[in-house]
Amino acid sequence: MATRADCDREHIRVYIDSNAAIPDRTEAILHGGEDPVPEMTNALRNLERCGADCVVMACNTAHYYLPRLREKSRIPILDMLAITARCCARRYPGKKAAILATTGTLQTGLYGRALEGEGVDFLLPDEKQQKWLMHLIYDVVKASRPMQPEEADWTGLLEELRQRGADYYILACTELPIVANTLPDKGPFVDPTEELARAAVSFCGYPLKAPPEERPGGRTTTEDAPDAETSGREENHPKGDFFVDNSFCDLA
Repeated sequence: MATRADCDREHIRVYIDSNAAIPDRTEAILHGGEDPVPEMTNALRNLERCGADCVVMACNTAHYYLPRLREKSRIPILDMLAITARCCARRYPGKKAAILATTGTLQTGLYGRALEGEGVDFLLPDEKQQKWLMHLIYDVVKASRPMQPEEADWTGLLEELRQRGADYYILACTELPIVANTLPDKGPFVDPTEELARAAVSFCGYPLKAPPEERPGGRTTTEDAPDAETSGREENHPKGDFFVDNSFCDLA
């Protein structure tokens, strides 16, 4: 947990709308599938009625629709990609990131623009590497199949990207931190989901647990509190609740 707390009552109250009816985002982005925004908006309205102070979307691909959702939202929606880009700029100045994500996320160019805005150099997997990465995300993690048989290919992918100049890896799909925690590698990794959670804690004015400098498998987090772009709360005066909409989790 990201919150500095001595008991469960000191954590943030969280409301979750796990809406499995939201259409596949990658299908919509790449192939003109059903627009997910109407159903995402329904989930957003449910969360707003709970009375929280901000919304987070635990999905990288869903941020393609962030501008449309922000137009409809009555409360702030934190931007996972912008938060991650600032983390990379602070944590690894002058270093090159490899973006590991769904094809839908990469096709939008959203991460590239966010990283370029912070002066972060990056590279993408080639076609063969991306095809295998999609297999890992969809056919293994989403399908709840064992990951150990994929270990050699996972470490091989990371090494190939390392040989191309990657200094660290952005786990830009919610399935990939599971892989990084299960199949050890020196990384290092930046986990956008974790950075988003820390930003939400900071936004809501709760004290952050100091992150370790390095985590198993090379996963690292920022040294300082995340920069939640719409934050204005005092850290020592917790006031806010936040919403996690699991219907935005990276099913696509």
